[in-house]
Amino acid sequence: MIAGKNRYTGAESAAMDAALTAALAGPRGANPLVGAVILSRQGEQLATGYHRGAGTAHAEADAISEARKQGIDISGTSMVVTLEPCNHEGRTGPCAQAIIDAGIAKVIYAVDDPHDPAAGGARTLRAAGVEVQSGLGATEAFGLNREWFDAVTAKRPFVTLHIAQTLDSRIAAVDGTSQWISSPESLADNHGLRELIDAILVGTGTVLIDNPRLTARTADGERSQRQPIRAVMGLRKVPDDAAVRGRDGRFVHLPTRDPAAALGTLFDQGVRHVMVEGGSSILSTFLAAELVDELIVYLAPTLLGSGTPALNDLGITTLTAAQQWSWDEAGGGAVRTLGKDLRLHLRPTRASHIKNSIPRSEAAEYVTGGH
Repeated sequence: MIAGKNRYTGAESAAMDAALTAALAGPRGANPLVGAVILSRQGEQLATGYHRGAGTAHAEADAISEARKQGIDISGTSMVVTLEPCNHEGRTGPCAQAIIDAGIAKVIYAVDDPHDPAAGGARTLRAAGVEVQSGLGATEAFGLNREWFDAVTAKRPFVTLHIAQTLDSRIAAVDGTSQWISSPESLADNHGLRELIDAILVGTGTVLIDNPRLTARTADGERSQRQPIRAVMGLRKVPDDAAVRGRDGRFVHLPTRDPAAALGTLFDQGVRHVMVEGGSSILSTFLAAELVDELIVYLAPTLLGSGTPALNDLGITTLTAAQQWSWDEAGGGAVRTLGKDLRLHLRPTRASHIKNSIPRSEAAEYVTGGH
């Protein structure tokens, strides 16, 4: 049961259910998963929108656009949205202003936006005469974006960890060869992810052994228009002729073995979403530090029996201390077939400490209703 339902109409509660479902269609990363539903005065769901990733229309604007495509007059309607409408000009315009311009009379949202540049949308809406309520579906909306809230609160990038491995969890053979464990379809999917992230991070060992370019490339091998920062973490020197250095000024060496320090440096440079790609040492370091928000595994139907394991010792000595992960349905589903491979999508299983973690407003208000 959605938190706060007793303070809202059945139509509003159903709309929040629909908005939460729509939000799951978007990808995880630097931006939260957000869904929005426009309701008529009679409680009919007129249009639904969701955020499709960095640089695309936010859920509110997407729902407004969808209504306009259908020729629906949305003046005087209500909008139900899973996160406070943003109040800043980024790659897209402020959603609060888009709602005002559309003539929407009432907004119900689940949780406040903790991101300082984007916060304040509720205040702007109220100042323009829009009725605003919050708290409906707060527990569910917070759980949907728990990792994103954690990253924003800690002022660090959202971390995706990527592993391409065999069935027996090897990322390279005994002789060091690893290209290509994954299928062409998995490689294409990975390069699509690289276009969305702000930075890709590997260890110095990977650079010295594999000499990767770490660029985002199209299906025909050409460089994609949008490229991530190429970050290398470790104390060893990155050779002057290493391919990762490139010639575009988008290379950074992080001379540390501390994952939190590396993330702090990247955050200070404007990075909000980083993908960690390997090898074993750096993957294990981030997992052991519990600094992974999303896990993507490309599992090839291949056996090596020996070679480089995907992970090193995580410091876990008993089953009760094992890290637990949950299947993640966001952005296309928890398990997908890519060529001959399986793509597994997971998120860490962590307790949702609502009273300590929900941004700004009183936890009791979020759990029991609006304010």
